[in-house]
Amino acid sequence: MTLWFHNARLIDPETGQEHHGSLTVEAGQISGIDLPCPDGAQIVDCAGKCLAPGIVDMGVLVGEPGAQHRESLRSAGQAAARGGVTTMVLRPDTDPPIDTPEVLEYVTRRAQARTPVNIRCMAALTRGRNGREMAEIGFLLDAGAVAFTDGDRVLRDTRVLSRCMSYAQGLDALIIGHPQDPGLSEGACATSGKFAALRGLPAVSPMAERMGFDRDMGLVEMTGARYHADQITCARTLPALERAKRNGLDVTAGISIHHLTLNEFDLGDYRTFFKFTPPLRSEEDRRAMVQAVAEGLIDVISSMHTPQDEESKRLPFEEAAAGAVALETLLPAAMRLHHSEGLSLPVIWRALSLNPAQRLGLASGRLATGAPADLVLFDPDAPFVLDRFALVSKSKNTPFDGARMQGRVLATYVAGQPVHEQERAHAGT
Repeated sequence: MTLWFHNARLIDPETGQEHHGSLTVEAGQISGIDLPCPDGAQIVDCAGKCLAPGIVDMGVLVGEPGAQHRESLRSAGQAAARGGVTTMVLRPDTDPPIDTPEVLEYVTRRAQARTPVNIRCMAALTRGRNGREMAEIGFLLDAGAVAFTDGDRVLRDTRVLSRCMSYAQGLDALIIGHPQDPGLSEGACATSGKFAALRGLPAVSPMAERMGFDRDMGLVEMTGARYHADQITCARTLPALERAKRNGLDVTAGISIHHLTLNEFDLGDYRTFFKFTPPLRSEEDRRAMVQAVAEGLIDVISSMHTPQDEESKRLPFEEAAAGAVALETLLPAAMRLHHSEGLSLPVIWRALSLNPAQRLGLASGRLATGAPADLVLFDPDAPFVLDRFALVSKSKNTPFDGARMQGRVLATYVAGQPVHEQERAHAGT
């Protein structure tokens, strides 16, 4: 099928530009920009709305296998399509974890059969994510793993981590770290300061992130490994990140959309939907992170989609499970950065799509001839009030419940095929 999108506001993160024009899709790929309508093409009138590369979400937790009641591959795929996410990069912290080629192939096969979007899998860095024995990195790479991480379980044994990095470097494998000092951060559920003290919550200093990042950078310098920090959330870590990049280390960094749009005061009266790992930071830290995204120091914005059931959240704040669903809220939450913080749409899409695709060696994330036609059509200005029970994710633990938001996905395309669309997207042939 040939599609011709016209009257579109094209968002190109690769050039950093946006303009009104048309885009042609043939055989699942982008075949031209601003070309005349091909004969027999299906015409999509974008009505002046934004057309951008589909989001590459580098940090999605799905409960399958082991916790399908929280989120299945089918429900996650539907949520991704509704949220403009065309590629989900799955985290390995399932039960059992994705730490062998057999589990990886099982998850990949089930995902391909049940989800309308692209699926890529990370694999565990150590067996069982226990931090004691390196996983079969070479075999997992051959089976399709795009990166290796133990998730939020910080690898405490520096010698084991150095061996993993050395081995990964020889295979050109990407390691994803969770920068935290495990001793300082263990048991903490808030960021240290006046607010946490007034609430009586066990807290951790932002320096725990800086200390964990410094350790990892020392090992990266020693081994030459490729490294991505899953979440940088504190201003104190940014100078070390900038120095690592300036010194030529193969290092990138990400942040969750929640740490870019929320701060520690959103905890309010112990609202467990706002409990995250790491915890929400100060407003000064949040603003510093937004500026780091604008400057390109922080490379990737992800949802860190973490479904939790009601029983896991309806507990005292210290005991409640951390995390929130975000596949469907990632785009409207990111529009807060555009409307309130002044970030341009190409800059936001550079972090949502282009950079994660390039870091993982994927061809998507671009509006260019020959690139996969993974696209999202959206209205950045459409207002709505979020109702968490309207989400298609099985779990409804979103911090944005009842929030006034802007930005709606009108249609999502994977390889030129619509996987989600509203009636207004198509005008005819």
